[in-house]
Amino acid sequence: SLVIKMSHDHHMNGSMLPTTHPPEHHHSMAVPGHGHGSDMMMMAMTFHFSYENVPLLFSGLVINTPGEMAGAFVAVFFLAMFYEGLKIARECLLRKSQVSIRYNSMPVPGPNGTILMETHKTVGQQMLSFPHLLQTVLHIIQVVVSYFLMLIFMTYNGYLCIAVAAGAGMGYFFFSWKKAVVVDITEHCH
Repeated sequence: SLVIKMSHDHHMNGSMLPTTHPPEHHHSMAVPGHGHGSDMMMMAMTFHFSYENVPLLFSGLVINTPGEMAGAFVAVFFLAMFYEGLKIARECLLRKSQVSIRYNSMPVPGPNGTILMETHKTVGQQMLSFPHLLQTVLHIIQVVVSYFLMLIFMTYNGYLCIAVAAGAGMGYFFFSWKKAVVVDITEHCH
């Protein structure tokens, strides 16, 4: 399997050197002490099912036992569910906070030379209002959580990837069932 070594040595300018390691080492991501010229980070580039030396978002948060992996799985599962719930909650809050409703009617040609009146409803909200400020804060939280989930998936750890996908699916199941769904088949990033 292919493992990418990224040197943090200033003389190598962060070059990436492909190397091959035995399978028991392809899943680790270790960062030894800095400043000794031997700082290497090994990162798996293929999916794997390991529970040893699996980094989770922060340098001090490393999974090393099956129990830690089970706990991480549950936490990531609920984080993905929270993300889906947050998306739906923001939509509901937006619908409830819409103000300045305006109706515009315009004539449009109908069948057999008749004229029909078509009415459009325009809704909006004020920029300096509590609902808009709340939406802004919730948007920031949503973006941060989405990047956390992306980085977790990018560990290529099969257990954690399943937790992200299953949590997102379960969150959608629980939170989106009342929502009128408009499917955008091009949406792959939230």
